[in-house]
Amino acid sequence: MVAEQSEGAGGRRTAVAWAVVAIVLLGDLLDLLDALVTTIAGPSIVRDVGGGPEFLQWLAAGYTLAMAAGLLVGARLGDIYGRKTMFLIGISGFTGASLICAIAGSPELLIAARVAQGLLGSMMVPQALGLIRQSFPPERVGVAFGLTGPILALGGVGGPILAGWLVDANYFGWGWRMIFAVNVPIGILLIVAAALVLPRSEPDRGVGLDPAGASLAAAGMAAIIFALVHGREFGWAWWIFAILMLGIAALAAFGIVQRRRATRRLATLIAPTLFAKPAFVGGLAFGALFFGAVMGTALLIAFYFQLGMGMTPLQAGLAAAPQAVGMIAGFVLSQILGLSRRTMRLGLAAIAVGFMVVACLTGWAAGDVQLWQLLPFLGLVGAGMGLAIAPYFDIVLAGVDEPEVGSASGSLTAMQQLGNAFGVAVLGSIFFGSVGPGAVADTSAYSTALAGALALSLLLIILAAVATTALPRRARIGHEATDVEAAHV
Repeated sequence: MVAEQSEGAGGRRTAVAWAVVAIVLLGDLLDLLDALVTTIAGPSIVRDVGGGPEFLQWLAAGYTLAMAAGLLVGARLGDIYGRKTMFLIGISGFTGASLICAIAGSPELLIAARVAQGLLGSMMVPQALGLIRQSFPPERVGVAFGLTGPILALGGVGGPILAGWLVDANYFGWGWRMIFAVNVPIGILLIVAAALVLPRSEPDRGVGLDPAGASLAAAGMAAIIFALVHGREFGWAWWIFAILMLGIAALAAFGIVQRRRATRRLATLIAPTLFAKPAFVGGLAFGALFFGAVMGTALLIAFYFQLGMGMTPLQAGLAAAPQAVGMIAGFVLSQILGLSRRTMRLGLAAIAVGFMVVACLTGWAAGDVQLWQLLPFLGLVGAGMGLAIAPYFDIVLAGVDEPEVGSASGSLTAMQQLGNAFGVAVLGSIFFGSVGPGAVADTSAYSTALAGALALSLLLIILAAVATTALPRRARIGHEATDVEAAHV
């Protein structure tokens, strides 16, 4: 009888633990999908609510910029106030912001809601691994965490297709608004489930925050992105350069604040000792260059499919599938080849070849380029992304001391999001600046613009390859992922 009761209790604990995994992974999946959907729905949104190329860039950059700023403090807030509490705050706010996105009638309100989505998502996402760790015995945590990669990879494949299907289906006459509206019932379900199922963690009031540092970092990043997005619109007026310089100054001040707080033994967002580690500095540089190139290019290709080749949103989503499938294949191949610097460089080489061929096809063939000519090389780019991303965190963290791993992984993840935003801003400005205001229906103009943007993307990939010289040769054996790192693998 006692044995049966023990087995029954153990079965219930196991069921609850897997329910925790389902809840936090669904929350992560919502974040991933909302980072992807505007790449497909962007042109439809512009036709409905107005706005120009800058608005299209902010739809993506606003979300990732807010996510980057919030990730610097999101995991620490979970330590201070409890992971369950911060997950509930994050998913509740994310759901509300999604509703505002769905009903927004102006570009300004939609961008504000997208920024809110990113910021609140950054409160939710970093709690995932900590909640899973609380729910499983140590020997089972790896099994539970192993589901994260495949599920998020499937989201990367299905996200653009789902967005295109919802826009084209035009349910209830809502069109693009449905890509945000579907978050609301899912979010409500997650709120109820999280409140009932997620375990509570003991708040650690001894953990400190750095509000001044967080504010300086956010202001600096926002100012730089604003200048890069709107510089072309205002003819690179003097005040655009002034905003750009203010942004750089704010980031410099952020570094000074971090050093002073460390000297006084106060909490910092980034451990200043990390900047003496070549692996960390090289990892930051790689993250900014690599993610700026690949994510900025992915956005422009989605725009090119619709604006240049006349595809519907669903067709554009389906056309993006080979790149996503290639990325999954790259992840699998990286496990066979090993998480090494050589594997990363092999991925970069594949991306470089893919970018060069697509640039040549669109630049030379211009209006005559065919989709079937592009897809194999976009698949190659995806495979290269998988090969380069899979070892990234572990390779960089092999070059830092164990007590610095948490700070380093959070900084690298924030840089990943910041690189996304910079890529959208810089490559988007080149792309739309090349198209010009009178070429909305000119396939040749969009082809030439994409080729020009890809040339810069190729340069960024080459520089990313140079940055890998500062990285260790192999990942640290037995390294256990941290909360923030795991959320965006």
